[in-house]
Amino acid sequence: MCRNTHKIFVEVTARFDADGGLTPLDLIWEDGRHYPIDRILDVRRAASLKAGIRYTVQIGRCRRFLYYDQPQWFVEGKD
Repeated sequence: MCRNTHKIFVEVTARFDADGGLTPLDLIWEDGRHYPIDRILDVRRAASLKAGIRYTVQIGRCRRFLYYDQPQWFVEGKD
């Protein structure tokens, strides 16, 4: 069965390097909790038109997709 998802917009602390690369460093959840991004495992153009760039990130022991759709960041929440 397919699950419906919705966008959960989050704040992200990120760094732009001299070449214009964008690196997310810290995710700030809706309730203000900070989650440092331990590793970026993959960066690619999102497969759908919903978002521009999809980051696969490691936060603690969890892997999550973090999307950047200029100028907003979001993760997918499940209904």
